[in-house]
Amino acid sequence: MIPRTSSPSHGGKPRDLARAKVTFDASRDVPNIEVLAVPIFDDLDGLELSGVAALLDCEVDGDYFRQRGFSGKSGETLWVRQCGAPSAGGVASADAGDRVGSSPDVLFVGVGKRGALSTEVLRRLSASVARSAKLVSSVGMELTEILAGEQLEPADAGRAVAEGARLGIYEPGTYKSERAPGRLERFVLVSQQAAEELLSGAKRGEVIADAVSLARDLVNEPAASMTPSALAHLASEIGSQEPAIEVRVWDEAKIEEEGLGGLLGVSRGSREPPRLIRLCYSPEQPVVSGDAGGERGAVGAVGAERDSAIAGSADDKACPTVVLVGKGITFDSGGLSIKSADGMSTMKTDMAGAAAVLATFSALAHLRPRVRVIGIVPATENMPGSGAMKPGDVVRARNGKTIEVLNTDAEGRLILADGLSLAVEEKPDMIIDIATLTGACVVALGPKIAGLMGNDDDLVARVRSAGVRAGEELWPLPLPQDYRAHIDSDLADMKNIGLPGGKAGALSAGLLLAEFVGNAPWVHLDIAGPARSGSDEGYLCKGGTGFGVRTFLELLASIG
Repeated sequence: MIPRTSSPSHGGKPRDLARAKVTFDASRDVPNIEVLAVPIFDDLDGLELSGVAALLDCEVDGDYFRQRGFSGKSGETLWVRQCGAPSAGGVASADAGDRVGSSPDVLFVGVGKRGALSTEVLRRLSASVARSAKLVSSVGMELTEILAGEQLEPADAGRAVAEGARLGIYEPGTYKSERAPGRLERFVLVSQQAAEELLSGAKRGEVIADAVSLARDLVNEPAASMTPSALAHLASEIGSQEPAIEVRVWDEAKIEEEGLGGLLGVSRGSREPPRLIRLCYSPEQPVVSGDAGGERGAVGAVGAERDSAIAGSADDKACPTVVLVGKGITFDSGGLSIKSADGMSTMKTDMAGAAAVLATFSALAHLRPRVRVIGIVPATENMPGSGAMKPGDVVRARNGKTIEVLNTDAEGRLILADGLSLAVEEKPDMIIDIATLTGACVVALGPKIAGLMGNDDDLVARVRSAGVRAGEELWPLPLPQDYRAHIDSDLADMKNIGLPGGKAGALSAGLLLAEFVGNAPWVHLDIAGPARSGSDEGYLCKGGTGFGVRTFLELLASIG
């Protein structure tokens, strides 16, 4: 896993990325911990809590909870101090961790209805536990009761608990001069059955949560330091630390030489040079590419590194190739079609797609799916400098198709046109792009659900299913061919915006992207809504969410 290193700010002081590193363990008995969290279903009279009753030295039944105003409703908590009277509430008092005795305090946490337990419920549950107990150093979570009779594999449960706990106490890096990190360091999964399987799943969950946290870090970093070159440097760090991952970067001259007209056009208004980043993870066994159309192209690297085929070795045989393409607009002012001040305030988030792709690669060598995975990240700023692209200009993408640019704030689809063209040249079995692409998708689906489009119904269903298992909601949207006329241009092969007023804006953008994938099975994820959270909720924290990373890793695991 790539460490969270400090990155320089324009003020010269590195930002603080120090935060609690929670480790996970498993036990068949209540270990030596400060707090024991006990999940409770809402059927209070059907509980089997003899172990907890012995721990509290009293009868724990439905009446015990009802007298304390606790019903077992999802998210509800009841904190029982061993050295004092019980109290209801959502957060432990500041001195809860000051006492370490032979018996832990008990935190009852509502689960909701029996029979409805899922990995997503467990993620939210463990996040609530971790946040409530973050002022202590060690916490356990009793899982015997809630897993009995539920249709959940212990390894899946352990993974979900670890993901929720680590992501729940995530805090964005800060430039503040003073900071008080939480104390939580140890999280124990307690179960009388399958403790080993729970721990195995938790170890996998640690890797996934760390990858999501990396994506959050990248999105939360100010655009002054998270430039296209900085993204390329991070990708190179990933490659240097993971032998299974190869990284190549194109500089501005190579981008122009290779005909990436969309990326080059968007970059011309910025003094920050663009970068095209390619990562390739190769499993131990050889790999075979699909038979999608497209020619293989040459790749060049920054500096004196050699040119070589972007599509990799033609001799690779055996497992499938998946290409992930991430939009890397590190700051989006809108270009000459400039945004409002409010509209620009969160536009460092516009590289969330790129962050998801890079973070996915940070986990691949640890999870080792038997899939060849290629990541393509076109990265640039979209600024209104003196050389900026003008409304009415025409750009030519890598595959030769031309786009009339009528709104420079519809720039993501221009750089993705080049990224997808390169993806086709890999002759993959599937292509998935991820981008904070359209405000229209947020209008349609709100801030928590991503739009899902594609040219292959089976692949769309497979990606959506992976999202459900991962806890990331994706909603299928159509790509009606009679809407293709929305992007017809009198001057070029297409224009970069659809109907006036943003009507079907997300679909118009998807139809434009479809022009650059050839016959390859392809899915497009529009994450303009869920890429950023406006508040702390569940295991989300205000700021970047890392959306897409868990779906990608779940999908790749299901393939290989």
